[in-house]
Amino acid sequence: MIKTESAIKGMELAGSLTAQVLQAVEEMIRPGVSTLEIDAFCERYIVEQLGALPGSKGQYGFPFSVNTSTNQVVCHGWPSESRLKRGDIVNVDVTVLKDGYYGDSSKTFAVGEISPYARRLMDVTQRCLYLAIAKVRPGATLGDIGYAIQQHAEAQGYSVVREYCGHGIGAAMHEEPQVLHYGRPGQGLKLEAGMTFTIEPMINQGGKEVKVLRDGWTVVTRDRSLSAQFEHTLLVTADGCRILTLREEEKAGLAALGLLAA
Repeated sequence: MIKTESAIKGMELAGSLTAQVLQAVEEMIRPGVSTLEIDAFCERYIVEQLGALPGSKGQYGFPFSVNTSTNQVVCHGWPSESRLKRGDIVNVDVTVLKDGYYGDSSKTFAVGEISPYARRLMDVTQRCLYLAIAKVRPGATLGDIGYAIQQHAEAQGYSVVREYCGHGIGAAMHEEPQVLHYGRPGQGLKLEAGMTFTIEPMINQGGKEVKVLRDGWTVVTRDRSLSAQFEHTLLVTADGCRILTLREEEKAGLAALGLLAA
């Protein structure tokens, strides 16, 4: 699980390319656009603009380049001809493979003007991710990460999905360890410099229960409440961590939380 210096350089590149895709796709997120069009845009951008490969395509038989999860879809949403509507929220989950290494990140976007309760869910979910990132340093545990997410989400009246979690990442898209989004402080694997993994909390407006649809992929909230997700790939450093998939738009907010130099 401890990456070499050359592996870290490869992951830094893959991570930065992943961030570029999420920045570029924002122009596509508007009413009337289909999630299949979003998928096609991302694939073209990854291959033609970045000279990389969509890491999700073909993984476990998945036929698309990105996951698009709308409203009550928690994760693993298949792109389709279905068109986004004003007021929707949609998570775009991007994985980029470059020179043998993966970057993995996702963002939940607002489609036009959205309701205050949808906006609040998005804001709380992103805050859960940032609070978890603030815990990442050598000597901390995976339980510290999960607790930070669970405590904040539940304090705001939301629930944390249990069945899906973050994961180690590197030359494979999914490696050990599993990074749960709930837990107890001080419990679980102790972090060491050189580890790389994702944190990707899925936060539900209603209950935490989910179900998989008949297609065998799409995960939805059982009570049909809204769900949001944000994800980053992280490197544990000697004195904290580095966000390998950091987007330019996030820097000011992260600096305000003390997670980046101002």
